[in-house]
Amino acid sequence: MPGENIPSANPNLRPLCVDLDGTLVKSDTLYDSLCVLMRCRPLTALKLPFWLLGGKARVKAELAQVAPIDAARLPYNQKLLGFLRQEQRNGRAIYLVTGADHRLAEAVSAHLHLFNGVLGSDGQKNLTGAKKLAALKQRFAEFDYIGNASVDLPLLAASVEPMVANPTRGLLLALNSRKIKPVHDFRDHRPFFKTITKAIRVHQWAKNVLVFVPLLLSHHLTRPGITAALECFFCFSFTASANYLVNDLLDIESDRHHVTKRLRPFAAGDLSVLRGVLLIFLLIAATVMLLVLPGLPWHFVLWLIAYALVTTSYSFWLKRVALVDVIVLSSLYTLRMLAGGAATATFISPWLAAFSTFLFLSLAMVKRFSEIENLRERGVTATHGRGYLATDLEQIRSFGTASGFVAVLVFTSYITRPDVTNLYRNANRLWFIVPFLLLWIMRVWLKASRGELDDDPVIFALRDRMSLAIGFAVMVIALFAL
Repeated sequence: MPGENIPSANPNLRPLCVDLDGTLVKSDTLYDSLCVLMRCRPLTALKLPFWLLGGKARVKAELAQVAPIDAARLPYNQKLLGFLRQEQRNGRAIYLVTGADHRLAEAVSAHLHLFNGVLGSDGQKNLTGAKKLAALKQRFAEFDYIGNASVDLPLLAASVEPMVANPTRGLLLALNSRKIKPVHDFRDHRPFFKTITKAIRVHQWAKNVLVFVPLLLSHHLTRPGITAALECFFCFSFTASANYLVNDLLDIESDRHHVTKRLRPFAAGDLSVLRGVLLIFLLIAATVMLLVLPGLPWHFVLWLIAYALVTTSYSFWLKRVALVDVIVLSSLYTLRMLAGGAATATFISPWLAAFSTFLFLSLAMVKRFSEIENLRERGVTATHGRGYLATDLEQIRSFGTASGFVAVLVFTSYITRPDVTNLYRNANRLWFIVPFLLLWIMRVWLKASRGELDDDPVIFALRDRMSLAIGFAVMVIALFAL
């Protein structure tokens, strides 16, 4: 309850009133709740237009009921929190005054043990702007206020000592035009460009290099083929980044319960939901612009659409179904190669498809294995938002290692075929690749078993010196076999 276990305030000190969304919390809890609703109860989202008829306060109240947010996991502005705790020790009365629904505000108050009182929207009155100012004037003769957006301008103008936290550009311009200088400015966010590149996961574009594999293995490089492969690469990269954004938006609450994913831009409050949605549309527009360029055949578009549909289905549902999720992830790798073959008019060998299917299934399994192993070490019995239990660990290990060894078996069967000599004059030298494949697969699983593997084995391979050395050795052997 607000005020519970809070020291008595000094009546000689002005009360300090703090906004929640974008101020005390780096994100906007309204949009966070909408993301939770879309993920957990998408059919209920159809009621949103009817809720809006009752006003914004009604929407907030309904969302607080059907899509609650864990107040303990919200991305708080740590610099502001430190200041508030110091003010509390000095005996100052602190109030949480927010446009968010009062139930969420009270949950935040109960978690932080900072506030002497809470004012929030009640389902009928949306406590923002002029309404919030009227409520404060009715309660206090004088007050100080901390806000972040243009809607807070009247309150900042009325406060004795205005303060801001992660202020928007619009608010700063408005304050400057009125010659209002904030007493304190609490900034807690990461650099914008770094946040954007992390959100769209540029490092994950390395996976889309697979679209070049059919062209490279055909041993027939042409300028039109290389151009088409490059266009294919960026189409998949932009589409994948848009899907990552959708996935992270839907997972915003689940990610905040994860030891590392809580640092993702949306979960950490470093990137707003609205900017994320804008980024999604920009990436889709960039993809469409590439598709209208000459060089990509129409059947490649079908593969790209299939990829987008599967990844969207994965984000909304399939990733929560145990085993189905890893099969879908592994098939997406093979789909990239099939799309690359379609873009460059290159035949895909069934041997290549079989090898990639089993290899990438092993990598998808090792990713899940690492996640479950990390949870087990922390004493967690089930994954949050996934379909796995800590007791599934050994079964996942057996599935994954078996799949990796089957991939090597497929490779050895391929290089014994007579028609391989049409592509490689010294095909027997390809046998030297086999021990390197075995070494890498066993090393990845050994690292995972020791808890030393990053959640994503592809990122691990790009950063691991031994993996890079193995990859280089495989390429050298393949060149000498030509």
